[in-house]
Amino acid sequence: MREHLGYSDLCNEVMMTRSVHRGAFVLVEGVTDDRVYGKFLSDEARILQCHSKDTVKRCIKELVHRRGVREAIGIVDADLDLLDRKCPESPVFYTDNRDMEMMCIGSNALKDVLDEYGDREKLRTFREKHGPVRDALIAASYPVGLLMHVSKRNGLDLNFGDLDVSRFIDPKTLAIDLSAMVDTVVMNSRPSGISRKRVLRLLESEIEDLDNPWYAARGHDTVDILLLALRKGFGSFNARSLTSGALGGSLRLAFSDSDFEDTRLYRDTRKWAEKAGLKLWNIEERTADATSWPIDIVRDSVS
Repeated sequence: MREHLGYSDLCNEVMMTRSVHRGAFVLVEGVTDDRVYGKFLSDEARILQCHSKDTVKRCIKELVHRRGVREAIGIVDADLDLLDRKCPESPVFYTDNRDMEMMCIGSNALKDVLDEYGDREKLRTFREKHGPVRDALIAASYPVGLLMHVSKRNGLDLNFGDLDVSRFIDPKTLAIDLSAMVDTVVMNSRPSGISRKRVLRLLESEIEDLDNPWYAARGHDTVDILLLALRKGFGSFNARSLTSGALGGSLRLAFSDSDFEDTRLYRDTRKWAEKAGLKLWNIEERTADATSWPIDIVRDSVS
């Protein structure tokens, strides 16, 4: 039932909790954000799901700028704002890339997942022929995300739900067929009356002007493409029964303290917390605890 709460209800919940809790409040979009950021959160901080990016922003505006709550911050996916060069209004913070899943893809979590589900020999062959897997994934997925930007900018109202990436991605090479991708999206958007040739021209123009593909690539598409490659390209036997949800969960689980520490999001929110005199993340504490263990216990734990 919590997903039906309005932003005023969520703000009231923070205000009531604030009477007994003096630490930070971290407002996030949904359950997966809660799971990822929650594992790095200090015991002195609380996390609250708001169920949409807009609700997070509205809550922060109400709490911080109207009710004077200085202990609250919001963390949301950047989405297409990075392509539009839009910056969040503090204390709302954006993910480094388009969304939280893309931060996982850009980290060592991808290597851990490939070690678990990839076939070593097939991966070696793929890298020899097509380069690093991460680069190939981004090259395959960013045009889909960029087409969403084209659709929004030009009022095309294209539908990107339930896309079958196998219709335009080669699972062996991860090469993308732009024309087939546009056809798939337009077909998915019926009845639209949209000229496919015009959409393709608009997309190709945006690709020429794009500075950073990471700002365009969407996590959902990238995970689906990785799943296709693991099932029909360089995956091992245990990848055959993988689902998109399970693969995304594996990436989030593999996203470690050191991965999060390397993000701009961590650095910016840590600066905010230090300035506010609050304890936000527990990474430093866990690192200190690990280095204080007896050396024989550390060796046993990693052997």
